Amino acid sequence: MYPLILASKSQARATLLSNAGLTFECVAAEIDERAAEQPLVDTGGTPQDIAELLAGVKAIDVSDRNPGCLVIGADQTLGLGDRRFNKPADDAAARRQLLDLAGQTHQLHSAVACVKDGITLWSYVSSATLTMRDLSPAEIGHYMARVGDQVRSSVGCYQLEGLGIQLFEKIEGDYFTILGLPMLPLLSYLRAHQHLEF
Repeated sequence: MYPLILASKSQARATLLSNAGLTFECVAAEIDERAAEQPLVDTGGTPQDIAELLAGVKAIDVSDRNPGCLVIGADQTLGLGDRRFNKPADDAAARRQLLDLAGQTHQLHSAVACVKDGITLWSYVSSATLTMRDLSPAEIGHYMARVGDQVRSSVGCYQLEGLGIQLFEKIEGDYFTILGLPMLPLLSYLRAHQHLEF
């Protein structure tokens, strides 16, 4: 078994791995995500393609600094029709994004990649479809006041495992995909390569 690293500073992803019984270290990737994805954006890459690219780039970056370790990279993108959203830069951007998503159906695309010594050994992308309630500006303001800075910590401006669940009327897809890490395929890969005890 190689030492295991999660190439992320996401507490949600770290909690998922920890709850599943994995022993690992967290090492944040040091990349410019917008610059890394730009060639794919310029050529019409889909949100799924971009999530997979970024998961791999993050894992490769951390792998280059940690030879001999198996590095897990992850990324999530949000698509609303032809539009793709990134994490909001500030509260005003978060409010605009929530107003755009209110009453609409959007897709979350979560990608995971496993890299060792700079080589991508495995990657996977999963998608979920979520329909948000038709929220008023006042309801969005109330929600933002309740969640505070957390509104800027995810691409969708919500955490489904918390107060964000109240924003939705319908959800279709894997729960772990929505949280940002497709756990079952990842665990299956790790089991197949002797990184899990059972």
